[in-house]
Amino acid sequence: MVDAELARERVYLSSLYGRLDELRDEAATQLGRVRLENPGGTHQSRSERDAFARIYEDRIAQLNEVDERLVFGSLQLDASHTASDQAQDAGERLYIGRIGLRDPEQQPLLLDWRVPQASAFYQATAATPLGVRSRRHLTTRGRELLRIDDEIFDSELLDDEEAAARLQGEGALMAALTAQRTGRMHDIVATIQAEQDRIIRSELQGVLVVQGGPGTGKTAVALHRAAYLLYTHRDRLASAGVLVVGPSASFLRYIEAVLPSLGESGVVLASVGQLFPGVETSEEDAPETAALKGRLEMAALVRKAVASRQIVPTETQVIDVNGERLEVSPELIRTAMRKAQESRKPHNTARVTFVKSALSALLAQLVAQLTANGSTVEESDFGYLREDLRTSYDVRVLLNSAWLPLTPEKLVRDLYARPGWLASLTPRWTPEQRALLLRDRDAPLTVSDVPLLDEAAEYLGEYDEQASVAKRAAKAQHKRDVENAENAIRNMEVEGFITPEALASGFAETAARGTTAERAASDREWAYGHVVVDEAQELSPMQWRLLMRRGPMKSFTIVGDMAQASSPAAPSSWQQALEPFVGERFRLEELTVNYRTPAQITRAAEDVAERNGLVVTRSRAVRETQWPVEHVAAAPAGGSASATVDGLVDAIEATIARDRAIDEGTVAVIVPDALEPEVAERLVARLGGDVGRGDRGLSRPVSVLTARQSKGLEFDSVIVVEPQGIVRQAERGAAGLYVAMTRPTQRLSLVSFEPSLDPSFAVG
Repeated sequence: MVDAELARERVYLSSLYGRLDELRDEAATQLGRVRLENPGGTHQSRSERDAFARIYEDRIAQLNEVDERLVFGSLQLDASHTASDQAQDAGERLYIGRIGLRDPEQQPLLLDWRVPQASAFYQATAATPLGVRSRRHLTTRGRELLRIDDEIFDSELLDDEEAAARLQGEGALMAALTAQRTGRMHDIVATIQAEQDRIIRSELQGVLVVQGGPGTGKTAVALHRAAYLLYTHRDRLASAGVLVVGPSASFLRYIEAVLPSLGESGVVLASVGQLFPGVETSEEDAPETAALKGRLEMAALVRKAVASRQIVPTETQVIDVNGERLEVSPELIRTAMRKAQESRKPHNTARVTFVKSALSALLAQLVAQLTANGSTVEESDFGYLREDLRTSYDVRVLLNSAWLPLTPEKLVRDLYARPGWLASLTPRWTPEQRALLLRDRDAPLTVSDVPLLDEAAEYLGEYDEQASVAKRAAKAQHKRDVENAENAIRNMEVEGFITPEALASGFAETAARGTTAERAASDREWAYGHVVVDEAQELSPMQWRLLMRRGPMKSFTIVGDMAQASSPAAPSSWQQALEPFVGERFRLEELTVNYRTPAQITRAAEDVAERNGLVVTRSRAVRETQWPVEHVAAAPAGGSASATVDGLVDAIEATIARDRAIDEGTVAVIVPDALEPEVAERLVARLGGDVGRGDRGLSRPVSVLTARQSKGLEFDSVIVVEPQGIVRQAERGAAGLYVAMTRPTQRLSLVSFEPSLDPSFAVG
């Protein structure tokens, strides 16, 4: 009976892949036809053709992405819950997969996991079956069905000997939890649990905070929620886009394959260091400097810095205009400046008003002076005289000295490099506080600088007025393109297959403008329809201020764990983090089940965290592995510092060898910041290409990381080196140790000199 049931499922699986191939072939055929079409001589027609070509290319790419594990489950419904449009008889199975598939007669073959009818796959329980008699998980590799796992909610099936004989399996969730890690995050769409599913499918509007300890699936929930919202609110989010913000470049590389595997590719993934167009940085400030830059008072400092660059001269200035000497009073500049400031436009935009007003006043003064000196000035001469003023070197110096156009980068770099100017703007600061900001003008920008650049851009406006005009023209043209796209879709009879916004994104007068995601990523003023923030407990108030500008509709999914906050600028509660921006208008959900970390490791990590003063929410681990937490004593190889590191590396290498003998899973070696260079270099020298370093080494079997770099990642085995060194290295170092200890899915080892004397080892 088991073999027969597997054979039956394999037949159905084959039919689904057959239909997938048909759809891919149809899209390829349509793409070929579009490419062969002669669109005529208008640029609009050619752009329309190219846009449709890209749509079919994207469709083919989507079908390729979901080929792996296309279908992962099915439901057997009772008669009262079998809908007529599902083409299913009572007792037959309703199949759930990554995308929806229909046969040529439009009868459903496979339900997209995001549709409401599929929610029972995640939410049904024995107590609340939701009309489900049984739930089946299908485990596949490529296009091959390996096994089936059944959960029974209707006891009558157990009483039926023939039906019971077909049941088998020990649970897809446990199989997924024990699978080896690969250095990349996989989706959990086949094993989403009820508490996770409820959060994933919650309403779009408002600010949702998901608090959960390590291993509770926060990141997976956030990404699956992004995919769900894009599917459910396609019309709204297709044009506005979704922004997913992670803590680091390594984290983004870890998760980058998840959304495409769920059929979604139109999402912007960015770290905080990438949220200002043209800047991409992973440089970190010293903790004290990062904390200062993260304060909300920095917004007021930036505003004062911009205002201070509008300077009325203290004395009358004498300028030369083609041999005519003019005495320009401070009041003339002050009056022109007041007119510009009353416009309430940003600095660079208001400067246009200032220059026009100043030139008009100077023109009147020049005409009066020429007339007083006996020259005849006709009204037709005014244009030439204005041009003389505009091109005069002295006039340019005068106006630029009073109101210089600025870029955000120049403003911020000048603020750091000019101690006298900084002191004039911060009279209540201590010299020690100012010293934290001072640095050379050419020093690299840091992650903490990005919100300050964004703040400066808000007060400065466009540096290039022509670019600003071009941007407004492009937005107006895009609106016209959407209207044209609506007509094109009706004419080509592809309604329902493509949205006008998606098609319009391919129209262009010159080069292609790119997808919504590409355009959003390059436009600082883009307003996203929804923003997902992971590891949000690390964000400073200034970083939150930046993100609120990116999501002005205040539609957010925020996930994190306050106990893991290691940044010195991080808040102590969600209330403290969000109150300045949304008040109390956010809803809090908690994830309490740890799916990743074995119970014995969870207990050890939580004990250590509490012993070091952290407030943690105890979680319930769903499993316990056979390996206890190991305490490995490293022996110094000699008296020198170098020999001491060698002793640590000896112990690390032996522990790696033990882990690799058990299985070929991934191993992370997490070390204090100060030890990372030496430990990494020695391990590479000893183990060669098996060892990767930092966020770019995650594809190697062994990765050497700092606690900060490991945040959000997971590995089969973790070796934490000198735990107390991690605790001592920063004000919130205990949170870093808590993060490090909760990265493994199988085994945890703690390597230190004399571990029995180390209080952080008194665990379990």
